[in-house]
Amino acid sequence: MSYDVIIRGGTVVDGTGAATRTADVAVTDGVIVEVGRVDGTARRTIDADWLTVTPGFVDVHTHFDGQATWDPHLTPSCWHGVTTAIMGNCGIGFAPVKPDRHDWLIELMEGVEDIPGSALAEGITWEWETFGEYLDALERMPRAVDVGTQLPQAALRAYVMGDRALDAPTADDLAAMSRAVTEGLRAGALGMSFGRTAGHRSLSGEPVPGTFSEEDELVALMSAMVDAGTGVLQVVPAGVGGEMGGDQRHSIDAEVKWISRLGARFGMPLTFLAMVNEQDPHDWRRWFRAVRDANRAGANVRPQVASRAFGMLMGHQSRMNPFRHRPTYRALMELPLGERVRVLRNPEMKARILAETPDAGDGPSADQLNRYTFKRLYPLGDRLDYEPSADGSIAAIAERENRDPWDVTYDTLLGADGREFLLLPLLNYAGNNYDHLHDMMSDPVSLQGLGDGGAHCGIICDASMTTYLMSYWVRDRTRGPRIPLETAVHRLTGDPAAFYGLGDRGVLAPGRRADINLIDLDDLGLHYPERVEDLPAGAGRLIQRADGYVETLVLGETIVAGGELTDSRPGGLVRGPRPAPVG
Repeated sequence: MSYDVIIRGGTVVDGTGAATRTADVAVTDGVIVEVGRVDGTARRTIDADWLTVTPGFVDVHTHFDGQATWDPHLTPSCWHGVTTAIMGNCGIGFAPVKPDRHDWLIELMEGVEDIPGSALAEGITWEWETFGEYLDALERMPRAVDVGTQLPQAALRAYVMGDRALDAPTADDLAAMSRAVTEGLRAGALGMSFGRTAGHRSLSGEPVPGTFSEEDELVALMSAMVDAGTGVLQVVPAGVGGEMGGDQRHSIDAEVKWISRLGARFGMPLTFLAMVNEQDPHDWRRWFRAVRDANRAGANVRPQVASRAFGMLMGHQSRMNPFRHRPTYRALMELPLGERVRVLRNPEMKARILAETPDAGDGPSADQLNRYTFKRLYPLGDRLDYEPSADGSIAAIAERENRDPWDVTYDTLLGADGREFLLLPLLNYAGNNYDHLHDMMSDPVSLQGLGDGGAHCGIICDASMTTYLMSYWVRDRTRGPRIPLETAVHRLTGDPAAFYGLGDRGVLAPGRRADINLIDLDDLGLHYPERVEDLPAGAGRLIQRADGYVETLVLGETIVAGGELTDSRPGGLVRGPRPAPVG
């Protein structure tokens, strides 16, 4: 037989969790037709006897809602093996929308997800009003990777309720929102998302519409999903992370109760964000027990977990710099990085900045560090140490060297020609390690996600979590147990694909899409984060590249090779669930 592509002799990790095996993979018309010993010829043969062959990664938690309208590759996620990106998370997005609400939705996205509003305003062309029209616009654009999206509650409220979006909805409002949900799901939305944490605020400081929705609204919208007969519900629960100083009107325990109860009542796939809090690091075990009980009663609930700490990177390339509230440093912030670093190396400039009292700023800020925070602040270093030990903190270094921690911070940030970062983990880092996170990821009830691709781009680049899971957790971790390769691949491919009803992908088997990663597992690793100004309107962001992805294929066509983007555009819009092939 003759095929389009044969990948020969690779170590196949098929996405099901099954043991690795050496096999060939044959592709015709964008579909896998054989996995095993393949005889025959192909228009292209790839020698993979030194490579690990996996399905393309399915990232269920991104915020590319705007970027997907101008960027066919969805960088940086495509550099990290992602071939399907699901957006519309956390209750926010850009459809449905009335024409007079464009700027309002941009400000909401900028406030909650730290995506530059100037880039969104310049890049989005607003070719839609209804959610179905938004899907049509996404489908018209040629793209390299597949995108799917969920209907966000905040945009829905604003569309139906206008200036009353923060109020309690009337019966007529609920009816109109319910119709829009059903219509959006039938048009091809993959689900719906609720954002309920008071820590999420717009640029003006207002909560996300829907943050304090009462149960009648939740029931109405979930009922509409049932009426449509499809869709995943994604929830950012109130209380997650102790609200990060927000107005805590609910606790996450109460949230897990309604999630479990309504999840069992309606039976739809439902995922909520779960992170470890330093103050109560064992709370997650209680939530997981409640979920398992609910699932035995008919629910399909999955706590969604990350693969590293939730926090920020502080430095001269980050929006968060420890010295930005000091007037002398603030006056230098517009200088190009190289020139700024040259000025900062002057001993007189250092003495002047360290002698200044920080401004109060606009309320509590991670920039205004204290003795406790210095114990949680770590140089990222050449090894990109996202699981640093306590003796590597700024506080520990200062104590060993008998120096002021501010002095240590200043000098540290001048490392790597001013490109050094300080890692400030806020959640998922109880006890200065990832032991809790390992147990959460190892629990089969959890769902891998929380990479936030496209979001928080001024302070992190967590879209690289896929690579981190495959390199650090599988190969490099020494401070505790690792994750088996087969488990890691399953959590990035077959598991999330199945949960979202995407049975056509996530597994290397005949009849499935030929979305494939060819990985040099020994070479797989992250580059240092860097700031670039490549968004519309020249807006900046932090990106992070990777080594080890020899090729990433979508429908059998190479979209990234050796870290470089190709001109292939085999991707498209994922409209609704896709059944698994028969046989």
